[in-house]
Order: sequence, then structure tokens, then C-alpha cells
Amino acid sequence: MAKKGKITIDREMCKGCRLCIRSCPVKVLEEDKEMNSTGSYPAKAVMMEKCIACGNCYEVCPDVCIEVFEIEG
Repeated sequence: MAKKGKITIDREMCKGCRLCIRSCPVKVLEEDKEMNSTGSYPAKAVMMEKCIACGNCYEVCPDVCIEVFEIEG
């Protein structure tokens, strides 16, 4: 059975580099349509139910603004 996951993204710390979006194998993330206070378009989780808690997004984030949690399921 595949792992289930949940991620949180600190919108204000995210500079919108999109490395996490490109690294996600199941396409959970996309660029938000709304800017944060720094004028960046941060990453946003849009398909959380597909998250497999692989941690790729966490590993590539240069600003450490993503947390990944494995959940029971």
C-alpha cells in the first residue's frame, strides 16, 4: 500500500523558485495565483490526496519552507 502524506508550505518564506513543483512525482503542487507579501508566487498544494510523502519537495527547497508529514491511511 502506498504511503499517504501531507505537506505544509510557509507562503511568506517561499520565493517561488518552483523547484518543489518540478520535483513532485505525483503533481501535488502548483504555483499559487496570489502573490505573497514579497511579490512572489509561492507554491501551493492542490492535489493533497495524491501526496505520497516522498519528501522530494522538502529536499529541493532552498528556503526550507516546506514540511512533509506521513499520515496513517
